[in-house]
Amino acid sequence: MSSNFAREELRERDCGETLTVTETKMKNTFKNTAALACGLFVGGGAVQLLHAQSKPPAFVVSEIDVRDQKGYDENYLKATQKDISDHGGKYLAGGYNKAESLVGDPPPNRVVILQFANMDAVKTWQAEGALDMENTVGTKYAKFRVYAVEAATP
Repeated sequence: MSSNFAREELRERDCGETLTVTETKMKNTFKNTAALACGLFVGGGAVQLLHAQSKPPAFVVSEIDVRDQKGYDENYLKATQKDISDHGGKYLAGGYNKAESLVGDPPPNRVVILQFANMDAVKTWQAEGALDMENTVGTKYAKFRVYAVEAATP
């Protein structure tokens, strides 16, 4: 026997097995390492799964040539702003005469950029009346060009 072994204390386990302090520490270290590795593996897999399921946000760009600002504001804008908010949309930028042309034709007198949770939310918003409101009320006061763009994914 080595002199190191002779100096180690012995532990008696419930099952009658005798282990040295070093063996006990090694077994505990192995258990902790195995538990940590399993936790990281499961956690990493869950994060990847959730990331794969999430959809990128979508942005709606509205280029609006307003011909009757008073009628547009009173009869279309207020109702549309509430509808956008009710469907989870947020105004990010825009308003009257807020856009600057960098290349090409000048922008119309009103440009608005909205953000929605994802493209499905944009489609729901359109299907639940936004398009009807634009076609029935909005076209009396303005000409519209509206499109949606999905955010780039990393």
